[in-house]
Parts: sequence; C-alpha cells; structure tokens
Amino acid sequence: MAGRFETYRVSAFNTSKQSENKIHDDTVARRFGFSGGLVPGVDVFAYMIHQPVAKWGRAFLERGLIEARFVKPVYDGEIAEVSAIENDGVLALEVVGRGQICATGSASLPASAPDVVAADYRGVAPVIERRPVSEGSYAVGQWLGTLPRDWAGEAGAQYLADIRETDPIYARDNLGHPGLLQRVMNKVLVDNAILGPWIHVGSRMQLLQAARSGDELTARARVTGNYEKKGHRFVELDALVVANGERPLAHCQHIAIYQPREQVAA
Repeated sequence: MAGRFETYRVSAFNTSKQSENKIHDDTVARRFGFSGGLVPGVDVFAYMIHQPVAKWGRAFLERGLIEARFVKPVYDGEIAEVSAIENDGVLALEVVGRGQICATGSASLPASAPDVVAADYRGVAPVIERRPVSEGSYAVGQWLGTLPRDWAGEAGAQYLADIRETDPIYARDNLGHPGLLQRVMNKVLVDNAILGPWIHVGSRMQLLQAARSGDELTARARVTGNYEKKGHRFVELDALVVANGERPLAHCQHIAIYQPREQVAA
C-alpha cells in the first residue's frame, strides 16, 4: 500500500555554532565550499524521525529502523521540508531545503526488535588525553568509548526545542528523543581525538528499546572503515548505544568525513 504523508516543515536551527567543530561556523564552512555553517547532520536526522513517530508512535521508538544520507547542507534559519511516502510498509524520507534535496532515507517498523548481545560490544573508556586527529586515531578494528551524557530535565526540554520537535509523546511518556542517540554517536569521534572541521554524512539506526528521559548514555563502538575518497578521509563505526551502562537502546552504523578536503581558491 502506498501513500504520501503531509510534509513536515522545520525552521532549521544550527545548534552547534559555538561547538569545537568549526564546520558549523560560517567563516570556516565557506573554506570548504559551503554558504555558511552547517546544521548538524544528527539534528537533520532528528527532523526525519518525526515522520515515522507520527505514523507508528511509541512502537517506532521501541523497535523502529531508520537510515539517512546527508547529500547537501541544511542551513540555519531555512525551512527544511521532510516528506514521507509509504510503500509496502516502508517510508521513503526526503529533506528538501532551498529547493534542493539535502537528505534521503527510509524508515520501517520491524515486527520485533532484533536480539543484540551487549557482550559483543566492548565497553571501553575514551582516551585519557585527546590528540590531534590522524589516521591512527580511528584504526580499523579499534574499540572506542564515550564519556557518559544525559539530557535530563531542562536539558531534555531544551533539546526538543532546539530540534523544533512538538510531538507530545516525549514529555507525556517521559521518553528521550532518538536524535540524542545520534549525538552520542558523534561523541565517539569527538571524545577520542581533537578534530578540525568534520562532517557527518550518514547513519543507520535500529532502535532496540525506548530511551527514557534522563538516561545516562554511552556508546560502545568498533571502527569498521577508515579510507580516503575524493580527497576526504572517512571513518565508519558500528556501535551499540547503551543506557545506564547496561540497557541496549540502539544498534548504529555511523559514517563521517573526519578530514574534509578544503576548497582551493580560484
């Protein structure tokens, strides 16, 4: 059965203007060929989550599958239009800004959450001292951890405001938004090296349980790829995001350009 859903429109907000990652800074981003600082990919991902949650509700938060590729930037203040078309139980997702496709993806609701063995994902601490990023920072096969983080109380409410999420399910049911799990995936990179400007380019996330507001979140990640392509240096991660050191919340694959190619001035 096919069907088109009402377009979800978001006034995009760059939550990371002051972050260590200067790809979100207007001046630095222009050196890499962009018009201004990028809205974080994890927040664009969060915009995309709205549509499957609107369709499947809490069931999606407990066992939904969603993936996305970010193909062009979303900029602060512009309207991001998230469309969803259902075909045979799968939502085809698309984010359009400035009349251009900025992200594509899909979402579905498996009959049950897959069995994921937490012991298969090694829990390690992040590096004691971060060093400037190099190819060796993310060696293939290496296990990486994150500092614990939570978004309890006002921080959780502020996050929902920042991503412009108005669905009442999170406050009503005391749940954490899955976009927070994507933020933790970014921290796998940030907590283990001092990065220059870098870009999140794609993710796949299989939810295993609904996150609760205030859960202390960590990731257990293994580096599965580290390679050069068109002058960019990419890293790929396979990870389990865990609540309170024991409860698996999501199985994630994450792809980022950790050393982008700078534009050469004409």
